[in-house]
Amino acid sequence: MRGATLHRARKADLSILLPLIAEFCAVDAHPYDEARVCRALGPLLENDSLGVVWLIGEPPGGYAVLTWNYSLESGGRDALLDEIYLRERGRGFGAAALAAIHGDLRRRGITRVFLETETHNERARRFYARNGYEVEPSTWMAAELETPR
Repeated sequence: MRGATLHRARKADLSILLPLIAEFCAVDAHPYDEARVCRALGPLLENDSLGVVWLIGEPPGGYAVLTWNYSLESGGRDALLDEIYLRERGRGFGAAALAAIHGDLRRRGITRVFLETETHNERARRFYARNGYEVEPSTWMAAELETPR
């Protein structure tokens, strides 16, 4: 991977994205269900109404998924950096990718971005702190909802 250029991912990029997402899931100890991932990626690869998927580097050696939220606390639309993964670490590509992502978010009028890290991933939290992220006093909670039949 040379550089941390961003390239907007489209449906034609699925064969590049899926192996990267599978690698991310393996590294972060998440289950990987390709059918579920493809269902979720579909709308994001169609247009930017729900968010954006970036391929990072040329040739791509990483990706980032951002989704849009709306919050009174944020003053309107904010973003969630749902996933970011780079095969090569420690060479400045992550910081460069975040800077480019932040620039894109500013151009979209988004002034706040959130992300989630795993409790065990101190390295990731140090990286994000170096790039302007702070620990929020909130605690995320989740509820799995059944799909209507």
